[in-house]
Amino acid sequence: MEAVIMHFRQGRDHQYNNQMIISVEGYDKQKSRTLIGKHVVWTAPGKKKTRLKGKIKSLHGNSGSLRVYFEKGMPGQCLGQKIKIE
Repeated sequence: MEAVIMHFRQGRDHQYNNQMIISVEGYDKQKSRTLIGKHVVWTAPGKKKTRLKGKIKSLHGNSGSLRVYFEKGMPGQCLGQKIKIE
């Protein structure tokens, strides 16, 4: 299953580089709740193909978006790209 990284999770004065907001197409709040606890993988473009792993922790808002906590900080180039949900 695939999802799209929408944005970093952020507050008024701070941006969390290892916490991302993702959206799964066709999923509402009830369907998204079933994905909590699953692992995600983002593969970086380029020669190295670095893989960053994370875990879905909770819902974000009422539209079915999800919060993902990654093991390391994510680069800005990941915004708008697809990730795999395992």
